[in-house]
Amino acid sequence: MTRPFRFGVNMLTPASAAEWRAKCRRAEELGYDVILVPDHLGWVAPFPALVAAAQATERARVGTLVLNAGFYNPTLLAREVATTDALTGGRLELGLGTGYVREEHDAAGLPFGSAGERVDHLRRTVEELARLLGSEEYQPRPEQARVPLLIGGNGDRMLRLTAEHADIAAFSGVRTGSTRSLEPLTADELDERVARYREFAAGRAEPAELNLLIQQIAITDDPDTALKSVLERQPHLSLEAALALPIMLVGPLEDIVAKIRAQRERYGFTNLTVLEPQMEAFAPVIERLRAESA
Repeated sequence: MTRPFRFGVNMLTPASAAEWRAKCRRAEELGYDVILVPDHLGWVAPFPALVAAAQATERARVGTLVLNAGFYNPTLLAREVATTDALTGGRLELGLGTGYVREEHDAAGLPFGSAGERVDHLRRTVEELARLLGSEEYQPRPEQARVPLLIGGNGDRMLRLTAEHADIAAFSGVRTGSTRSLEPLTADELDERVARYREFAAGRAEPAELNLLIQQIAITDDPDTALKSVLERQPHLSLEAALALPIMLVGPLEDIVAKIRAQRERYGFTNLTVLEPQMEAFAPVIERLRAESA
């Protein structure tokens, strides 16, 4: 059975209490299912922001996309997760990643470690959270019997960890380049990564939900203009190649809807997240997909 679509928005901009509540309510009005926050220094602190988002809304779930596991002691993180789930009425979805910005670790006085060490710490974090939150004696108690876990990553070790533990497997559609800039994956490259994940997940009792983070949204008849900044940052890409990237949804509304449906068939993506600056732009796509599914 094909999963229905779910849509999330990743909130990037700090705001006053009133502004934060207003934009979270607006996200819910536009049809978003999940209000998410990332985890970077200089941006909002995730857990209080999610509690405020839940207080301002009625049905939207709230979550992290994604917590930098290197910032957290697993035992202390379990307390944050349980408390936040309780205070949001059981609406929390916990997203975890290794973290990839060395400068943030340096600023916080925390070790950055090699890629392998960061994956090791994430695995310990996931396993300790499962042990603590899965115990009936643990206090404080989360509202949900199991807080849904999202894990995001591209490498084989991350995909194996995701296959073993995550309820939601998140694909960013990008990789960190040699200059630490983010480089988009082509459709075939993403195909290979999703196929690799499916190999690792072959023995699961229940399949995970698959998430894709969309980087660019534009309903337009002039994709050249809409993608001008992308093409300037990625000069090796042609317009045709940029339009074919899974993380780019640019073109007429009907074409975007068709591309989303095609990517659900090709990769299995039913959980789509957009970035806050494109929250309004994506709303007609949500409306069209929901109308077609009604």
